Amino acid sequence: MDLMTRISDLIEPTLDDMGYELVRVQLFGGQRQTLQIMAERKDGGMGIEDCTAISHAVSAILDVEDPIAGAYHLEVSSPGLDRPLTRAKDFVTWAGFDAKVELAQPHDGRKRFSGQLLGLDAEADTVQMRLVETNEEVSIPRAEIGKAKLILNDSLLAWAKAQQDEEAGDSDSDDTAVNDDDN
Repeated sequence: MDLMTRISDLIEPTLDDMGYELVRVQLFGGQRQTLQIMAERKDGGMGIEDCTAISHAVSAILDVEDPIAGAYHLEVSSPGLDRPLTRAKDFVTWAGFDAKVELAQPHDGRKRFSGQLLGLDAEADTVQMRLVETNEEVSIPRAEIGKAKLILNDSLLAWAKAQQDEEAGDSDSDDTAVNDDDN
């Protein structure tokens, strides 16, 4: 079992109990390594308080289990708008948006793909995309993907703004309680 899988296995149950989903675990850096934990609330969104809560919980687990040799810096973050696509469900959830996909090894003579996500063929475990340069639809084996992420563009920004407006509308209606004490 590789180190990232081991760390994921250690922290995922706690994050799940806290109401979060693990998006990615990544270790990078040279002399002083950084362990990046990327997570999101199951109900969407992510704030600084969420990152703090996750950091405290994950720190406690890693202090006990000590999976990383030497010193490291723990970084907890949300996926952000131009989020990495790491799970099968990400390719379904974000279908319709533009993404960049980079393969670990070339497939059919190419390693990089850019275009609109069309979804996931779960049976074949392939990501479906419409390439931006040719408008051709391609199937990319998910197991061959090294990195994938959404492209920050007007479409994604408009979606984020609509989500924000919707949440603001929901919170406005929560604040309109009726006070019957005056009667």
